[in-house]
Amino acid sequence: MRRDDPAVSAPGASIPEPPASHRFRTVWISDLHLGTPGCRAAALLDFLRHVECDTLYLVGDIIDGWQLRRSWYWPQAHNDVVQKVLRKARKGTQVVFVPGNHDEFARRYVSHNFGGVDVEDDCVHRTFDGRRLWVTHGDLFDGVVQHARWLAFLGDKMYDVALELNRHFNSLRARLGLPYWSLSRYLKLKVKRAVSFISDFEAALAREARRRGVDGVVCGHIHHAEMRMIDGVLYCNDGDWVESLTALVEHADGRLEIIDWSHGATPQAEALALVPTLT
Repeated sequence: MRRDDPAVSAPGASIPEPPASHRFRTVWISDLHLGTPGCRAAALLDFLRHVECDTLYLVGDIIDGWQLRRSWYWPQAHNDVVQKVLRKARKGTQVVFVPGNHDEFARRYVSHNFGGVDVEDDCVHRTFDGRRLWVTHGDLFDGVVQHARWLAFLGDKMYDVALELNRHFNSLRARLGLPYWSLSRYLKLKVKRAVSFISDFEAALAREARRRGVDGVVCGHIHHAEMRMIDGVLYCNDGDWVESLTALVEHADGRLEIIDWSHGATPQAEALALVPTLT
């Protein structure tokens, strides 16, 4: 399904919630991993309450089916996030869900609509200034996920362990008055093989976007927010809501930006957020 026309959104949130303080034409979020202890549901709910948009893309790994099959974990905060998204859809926000590998069960419902949420395998978004962006989770371009699923499951389990260690470590840092620090994010950026994987993943998505004849791609999957040009193709990754708490947004004039919600209700633009050639 193509999203080439601007959607019209109804006014903001319900009365008990804080009024939306940030308005965008389009918002992309992914890798929420609802159903896992690592999901930062409180921060995500705060983001959804303060941000309004015409179109909201859920770019995969929204619900972590892998984790839920191992053991059931679904606190009220995770239910609140789902209800907030459905409320946005009822109020006029166009919500598009593009499943990923962790919620691949939803791919059997492609082209269906549930509660105002369109389920699409992938889609093309047209920005206000006319650029066409291919929206996909990105797992189909991850060789480990596609060809060594056992290794992907093992890596997922090790990632859970790293997040658990991270929680204890940051609990201690908080008691010492120190800010949050992500061990797994640090390792991804420092370990040579991980850096190489990220680079290869980004290049593969950019090549496919070029083959499809679009101007860029928006994806998730690797939990690494980024926006840059790769051989003339705009590559955007909206990050995640386990570690980085980031989203990709389109302003009313078509400008694209990555916002960081880790500092609370006021989004702080990352240094990489705005690239002059992209406006």
